[in-house]
Amino acid sequence: MKKKTIWDLHRISPEEFKASEKLPLVMVLDNVRSLTNVGAILRTCDAFKVERVLLCGVTGCPPSPEIHKTALGAEDSVDWQYCKDTLEAVKELQAEGYTLCVLEQVEGSVSLEKMTVEPGRRYAIVAGNEVKGVEQSVVDAADVCIEIPQFGTKHSLNVSVSAAVAMWHFFEASLR
Repeated sequence: MKKKTIWDLHRISPEEFKASEKLPLVMVLDNVRSLTNVGAILRTCDAFKVERVLLCGVTGCPPSPEIHKTALGAEDSVDWQYCKDTLEAVKELQAEGYTLCVLEQVEGSVSLEKMTVEPGRRYAIVAGNEVKGVEQSVVDAADVCIEIPQFGTKHSLNVSVSAAVAMWHFFEASLR
């Protein structure tokens, strides 16, 4: 097998990306402190054509060399906005008709593989701070809490990895 070149991949321009149809999914970052995590999540949002990203609380925003290091330009293609208060932002999303899915280990959470993604429904996934997770007030506002099953010795994944796994679940469901 021959590796594909950049030209074989037929990537679209940032302008074409902005004009294209998006996955009805918003990614919400609740006080994510690492700028490289923010960049990695933006890059994954580009890969799966996520509608937009809300950067909340202490979450850093572009332009930033640290974000660009992992976003590799996705900070220019993916629509993003800053929101001071995560709870206000998610309540606004719910008022717009989004189902709020908090990515957190809580009592009564739904294991990701059992989360049914309904065609035509709009979703928002909230990923939280690297140490404290998602704020309890945001967890309390959730329509559903989803948890990624894990079987090793660690109790969590990096926030950018968790966000990517969750986004893939919603993206893959859109392919069916």
